[in-house]
Amino acid sequence: MSLAHHWSEKINRVVEAIVAVLMAGLVLDVWLGVVDRYYFKWQLDWPETMARYLMIWAALLAISSGIARREHIALTGFITSLPIGIRRSILIAIDIAVFSLFACLAWYGTGFAVSGLKREALIFGANMAPFYAAVPAAAILASVQMLLALMRDMGTQLDRPRDPEATI
Repeated sequence: MSLAHHWSEKINRVVEAIVAVLMAGLVLDVWLGVVDRYYFKWQLDWPETMARYLMIWAALLAISSGIARREHIALTGFITSLPIGIRRSILIAIDIAVFSLFACLAWYGTGFAVSGLKREALIFGANMAPFYAAVPAAAILASVQMLLALMRDMGTQLDRPRDPEATI
């Protein structure tokens, strides 16, 4: 259990750093687009497209952080009213289902990313594979984090009180 927690934290730190860099790039890119449009009139055609792909990469990678911290959306009112044994079984089954979903998304997303080799981004003059790769990369990370969270918690995530400072 502690090994799963350790690896989940390490992976999450790296992913959060990457997401922070992507978000900083997104802010700078949008700022450049605004400055270009209203002040310099360079008529750059790539900032809007680059912002779109930076946002997609950041949002998809951030999914694994939500999974690692167990901060994804969940309806727990009914489940918390069940006896602990049944509750744990249901939560483990849900984790396995979520893992399976992301594993399938990784499998089919890889084919999607490979199909991007044949498509060209007109604005950048490059193929779309690096942009499409966000789907399988995020799905693989989410699968790994889901597996680690499952091994770490084993259905006990609702047994302990949440940190009141962590809630919004």
